[in-house]
Amino acid sequence: MRLALAQINPTVGDLPGNAARIIAAIDEARTAGADLFVLPELAICGYPPKDLLLEEGFVAACERTLEQIGTGHTAGITAVIGCPMSSDAGITNSAVAYAEGALVARYDKRLLPTYDVFDEDRYFAAGDRAVVIEVAGTRVGLAICEDLWRGQDAGFAGRYASDADPVAELVAAGATVIATPSASPFVLGKGRYQRDIFAQHAQKHGVVVAGVNQVGGNDELVFDGHAAVHAPDGRLIAGGPTFEEAVVVCDVDAGLPAVRDARVETSAEELVFEALTIGVRDYLRKTGFRDVVIGLSGGIDSAVVAAIAVAALGPEHVVGVSMPGKYSSEHSKADAIDLAKRLGIACPTAPIAAPFDGFRDTLDTLFGELDAPALGATLPDLAEENLQSRVRGTMLMAVSNRTGALVLTTGNKSEVAVGYCTLYGDMNGGLAVLSDVTKGMVYRVARWMNANAERAGFACAPIPEGTITKPPSAELAPDQKDSDSLPDYDVLDEIVERRVEGRQSLARITSETRFDAEVVRRVARMIDINEYKRKQYAPGIKVTGVAFGTGRRMPIARGWHPS
Repeated sequence: MRLALAQINPTVGDLPGNAARIIAAIDEARTAGADLFVLPELAICGYPPKDLLLEEGFVAACERTLEQIGTGHTAGITAVIGCPMSSDAGITNSAVAYAEGALVARYDKRLLPTYDVFDEDRYFAAGDRAVVIEVAGTRVGLAICEDLWRGQDAGFAGRYASDADPVAELVAAGATVIATPSASPFVLGKGRYQRDIFAQHAQKHGVVVAGVNQVGGNDELVFDGHAAVHAPDGRLIAGGPTFEEAVVVCDVDAGLPAVRDARVETSAEELVFEALTIGVRDYLRKTGFRDVVIGLSGGIDSAVVAAIAVAALGPEHVVGVSMPGKYSSEHSKADAIDLAKRLGIACPTAPIAAPFDGFRDTLDTLFGELDAPALGATLPDLAEENLQSRVRGTMLMAVSNRTGALVLTTGNKSEVAVGYCTLYGDMNGGLAVLSDVTKGMVYRVARWMNANAERAGFACAPIPEGTITKPPSAELAPDQKDSDSLPDYDVLDEIVERRVEGRQSLARITSETRFDAEVVRRVARMIDINEYKRKQYAPGIKVTGVAFGTGRRMPIARGWHPS
């Protein structure tokens, strides 16, 4: 049997656009001589559809689109298409098979993930039966995403301890090939777990295991494709590219040799670069924006965001604005201009002195009436520092209003975690590109881009060396450095990763890292008290196991804090 796995990039709710992609992929698979064609989970509507599923008429529209494709475009091929479907029990997350224009079978997803960013129990009724179809003399069992992972790739295996194993039931029903549509969001490190789970199922049951994942960005989630076919001995015999649309064709019974697994061999830095690039590109494309504007400070975060924007959109769609203030160093101003030249983007300069002075004059009068100190009367002065940031944020939003360009926010996960950012200032924007990328990883991605400029699509190393080597600073006060307010980033990053992603206790963090207990307590307290800021932050692009956003739901007002 010849199998075709189509890793496509749907837009949530764009039924006509998604249908066109599906039909084109079916035609490509048919031309390649495929007997069986498999699409990602919920390919008709895109994943995750969220509360669109509750909108009157939405599921019915998805079903009509599915029927039009199934009855009109499956001549000479069996197509398995993901679609939300209605049933007596409620809406189901289904994989529907058509062949020669006729409905062959419907399989309803049995294991519904409800953790991290997933909320499938909110929307779907679980299926309760195994479904096996016959294609070109081969018995093919259908499973959808979590039916195969069983939470093992995300650390939630215990959730299904008492549930039946859908794969085992398919094998018991005679399946020799397991076909698995999925929409599994990209997370650093998850690729290795998923490949291992594929191989384990194949070896345990002596069957071919094939899966295809969605590609592209939908809001804060990105999907990396990674179609894969594992032979009964666990070997990978076909694999799709990462972060690209493709139709992967494989003769599953031809004894093919093992192939290189690019997905697990690619460096973390390259994967983060690719994930952020497609995340930015698709966020703009799918929301109707064409251009972006970024405040260029000469620092590492704005430099990496600008480079990723150019990789995603092209230099003609990116504008950087240099907004020096009285504490901006000549080095930083020069680095911002150098960055713009390397990237080929426009970089007008708009000093903030005049608007800042206007605010200061008015505010100092107000402060006098309130019997409060004038701005800058004593240093450090948080009000003066934040005002500079808010002047810059206001200017960028004005540029956005005038030009229609989306403001990209530049704060990284380490700083956002501890509130080292200004509400209505540098937190302004429509997309927070680095909000799930720690400061250390930001530097690693910068170095990777410089070392692999051509591969990343740049004409030269995009990030000025001085931007990478100088001590990080917000430059909102004289001789300011981030280390004045924060622990060294290698310490801060590990505490943030352990506390936010690992949800570890302070005692465990202190014991295992040997960090100073007071530093650990202070960072944990900063994470807790800045939840209110993150609730007002732009959506970010998720690349780790736990990002600030829909997958982390902490109360702002609370009385319990870790000790």
